[in-house]
Amino acid sequence: MTEPLMAAEPFSAPRLDLLPLRVEHAEEMAVALSDPALHTFIGGTPHSPDAVRTRYERLVAGSPDQDVTWCNWVLRPRTEDCLVGTVQATITRGDAGRHTAEIAWVVGTPWQGRGFASEAARALVAWLGSRSVRTVVAHIHPDHLASASVATAAGLTPTEEEQDGERRWRLVLGGD
Repeated sequence: MTEPLMAAEPFSAPRLDLLPLRVEHAEEMAVALSDPALHTFIGGTPHSPDAVRTRYERLVAGSPDQDVTWCNWVLRPRTEDCLVGTVQATITRGDAGRHTAEIAWVVGTPWQGRGFASEAARALVAWLGSRSVRTVVAHIHPDHLASASVATAAGLTPTEEEQDGERRWRLVLGGD
């Protein structure tokens, strides 16, 4: 069996600690992400703490595909004693060690507008680049200007590609 590409490990951004997701984070994250407005562009509705716990159990268990690794973090501002959001990377094994990561982020409504998503996304891209990831992609609804700003801050640029009504953004790392 092939070893996972990498594992989520703690790291920091200037104002945030990015902590590997644990099942124990479910209840606090269900509250932090409970605003229905967070689902405007992604669809669905906020999940109950039990549903978040079930989802986190799946994420922590890892991908069933040996060529795909799921890395997930919660965001904790150093000046506050609470979790405010998440970032994630789905990393796909590439040829010659040139892996691709699809990233996503969400910050709870009370903490939006403070730059946490941009800061976390930049730190995540840097972390991925230090670990053999050569292409970073994100899928963003064309009307979601805040997420487009986060992607831009992380160095991604929009492509002409669309999938399920979302624009594909891309960044190639390492000069490839």
